[in-house]
Amino acid sequence: MNETCVGRQNGIERARQLFCQEFGEPPAGERLLRVHAPGRSEIAGNHTDHEGGHVIAGALNVAVDALARPNGLDVVRLASDGYPTIEVSLESLDSQDAEKNTTASLVRGMAFRMAQDGRIPASFDLAMTSTIPVGGGLSSSAAVEAALGRAMEALWEGRSYDALEMARMSQFAENVYFGKPCGLMDQASVCLGGLAFIDFAVPEDPVARRLEFDFEDHGYALCLVDVGSSHADLTDAYAAMPQEMQAVAAVFGKKRLCEVDQDDFDAHVPELRRDLGDRAVLRAIHYWRENELVDKRWAALNAPDIDAFLACTRTSGASSAMFLQNVSCGVESQPAMVALGLAERVLDGRGATRIHGGGFGGTIQCFVPLDLVEEFSDRMDAWLGAGSCRRYRISDRGAYAEWE
Repeated sequence: MNETCVGRQNGIERARQLFCQEFGEPPAGERLLRVHAPGRSEIAGNHTDHEGGHVIAGALNVAVDALARPNGLDVVRLASDGYPTIEVSLESLDSQDAEKNTTASLVRGMAFRMAQDGRIPASFDLAMTSTIPVGGGLSSSAAVEAALGRAMEALWEGRSYDALEMARMSQFAENVYFGKPCGLMDQASVCLGGLAFIDFAVPEDPVARRLEFDFEDHGYALCLVDVGSSHADLTDAYAAMPQEMQAVAAVFGKKRLCEVDQDDFDAHVPELRRDLGDRAVLRAIHYWRENELVDKRWAALNAPDIDAFLACTRTSGASSAMFLQNVSCGVESQPAMVALGLAERVLDGRGATRIHGGGFGGTIQCFVPLDLVEEFSDRMDAWLGAGSCRRYRISDRGAYAEWE
């Protein structure tokens, strides 16, 4: 049994213990519904999705695992390892302000979307555990949404949904009910599984292609390093990135940079710098550069040519730092830049590093030669704190539910 399968089995067994603890031992012969939804890592495409560009995302071997069954009561009862069990009445499926930023909002939001599609919501019990690090940028919320969605799909009569349909339902719950204005990349990756190339030219109907690929089969481990900083004070910095890119697009009468002709951009650089400032121009340069690098990395992975992939990843990391400028806010505290610098010291020209996800803090992504993984992890943990460096593998399967 491979490492990913072992992780799934362990997660289900932990969920079973929690289920029995909270809801009682199931009667002999009663089947439970197994649910699994992986976390995800952005492999390529740093801030390209909101501009209608391309990304590569990978489902990971950390996940939400759950067990569920109808309960014959008037409420959904949801037990989550380490948290108090919650109850959500489905009598009203309207969004509730008091539930914003809570798991209850995701239950209600997913139920609303299922009801819109003709399903009749009914109560159930669900016990879930998670190995996805909270706040690590691995989309734990998207995994919870997908797990709930696959459970409701199986428990309530109706048609089945493909991965992108389920992803759009999950995004709706997070945007409207939970209150976070996320894009679709996280949910799409969680639902698709494997490595997924996603084209967001039509945001409401993205095109996705999937690849089964394991970096370790090609000599490198995927490591994510927690840089030890909070995003709490960086909302405005995050919001400025799409705002400035879209301000450039607006000059040409467009909404997103994918719609802007690059020759037109080149012809108007002096005016753009004068009217919008240098950073907006630099961020537009990053978008086109990074989008091209996504395509090159996808071609390299399909070849497969790991050296070409790593070379493009290094160039991508430089573009995020220099042009997108989401590694450092230009203040004294620069945790992500320090982490990248330290990682480069250990790698010494091998592998590749880049900022991971939104930027400024959170995590960095490193592709580490297998013979260097132990030393790399030990040194990063010594510098940044025990457990800062974690090794992941790509999970072949997206979110699913199946009866035992």
